[in-house]
Amino acid sequence: MDTVNIAEAKAKLSALVDRAAAGEEIILAKAGKPVARITALPRKEPRRPGVAKHWVVDDAALLAPTDPEDLDWAEGLYTDEVGITRRPR
Repeated sequence: MDTVNIAEAKAKLSALVDRAAAGEEIILAKAGKPVARITALPRKEPRRPGVAKHWVVDDAALLAPTDPEDLDWAEGLYTDEVGITRRPR
């Protein structure tokens, strides 16, 4: 851990950021008193493709109504040739 005066940090900010990215912790001081700290941000774990490939969606269960009264909300809807359901204007 290194302590650097703010005036010096202004002149060497790029180098201090590089040191922090490498894992070093730098303390900024004003008039000899510590006021701030420069550290590296934690790295996010990269996304792993295929994490949800085992998830199964049963479309028939989602689309099949259990009760004819469940279709009341769909009154006035239609499906175009592409399969997009829209409400008429």
